[in-house]
Amino acid sequence: MVSFKIDSEHSVSDILPSFSLTVEEASTASLYCDADMQGEIMHFLHKQNNVCVFDQKDGLYQRLSVEDNITFFHKWFRCSVPLAEILVLFELQSCVKSPLHKCTVSEIRRIHFAKYFMSGSSPMIFREPIYNIDIRSINTFIKMLQKIKEKHIPVLVLVSNMEHALLLGDVAYKLQYKGLQKIEVENQDEHASSVETENTSISLLKIPARVDDKIILFDPPEIDYIESQDGKAVIVINETSYIMDSTLTKMEKKLELYGFYRCHRSYIVNLQKVREIITWSKNTYSLRIDNKVQSTIPLSRTKIQDIREKFNL
Repeated sequence: MVSFKIDSEHSVSDILPSFSLTVEEASTASLYCDADMQGEIMHFLHKQNNVCVFDQKDGLYQRLSVEDNITFFHKWFRCSVPLAEILVLFELQSCVKSPLHKCTVSEIRRIHFAKYFMSGSSPMIFREPIYNIDIRSINTFIKMLQKIKEKHIPVLVLVSNMEHALLLGDVAYKLQYKGLQKIEVENQDEHASSVETENTSISLLKIPARVDDKIILFDPPEIDYIESQDGKAVIVINETSYIMDSTLTKMEKKLELYGFYRCHRSYIVNLQKVREIITWSKNTYSLRIDNKVQSTIPLSRTKIQDIREKFNL
């Protein structure tokens, strides 16, 4: 078990609020916050606890091949896992002879993952580990987290994407200027009892959202998904968000007739926009949206069978 505690008494930053976070052994906690807060947390941890945060900025040897890099760090950290197993675990077989300057961004990220894994550090803290990489590399990182858990090493992951926080953490938290808040996971029975049961009229044609002092009216088919932020429903179209004067529960009831589905406690998805169901592990799923940015949003494990039936899978 490891505890991270930041007091206003010790923090000189106006950006970072006071908070205390404990991560159990063999557990991964994800912390959802913006880039400025992440930077302050990294600075504080290094200064107060001399803890290293893995942010993919530490050196690799660009002129060496993938195999030579892995071999060097394998010896340097005296890693007990066989070298061949490391290459397979991080799916580096196809680029093993390539020099690093010819590798893709995702391949470089997997080399970093391999290096961090071989270091055997405890605790392990990652900053934006799966940002801007392919699905194969994301899956590799998730597998690595499972291996780290088997070693009973606590892990903290810093992310600026809510979906990443829910995907990677056994428990997820949100850090804002008001402090630290645990992101609640869905309880299907609790949710079912909270939904109102009266009939809904199919009279809703436009969905209103506020932008500054204006109210914009959206047609339901153009909405990718709706997420909950601080108790408010937020419309998302590509990378643009629009705040609504409503809650997610109210919107779920209104939009069900238009093909929208509550796929997670914090998300309602437009089923017409779903392009792919992604299985990350036995109990972890996401939905990929058919939009310009190929958004992914979490799918609760209690909803996977329901979503399969809706698509006749």
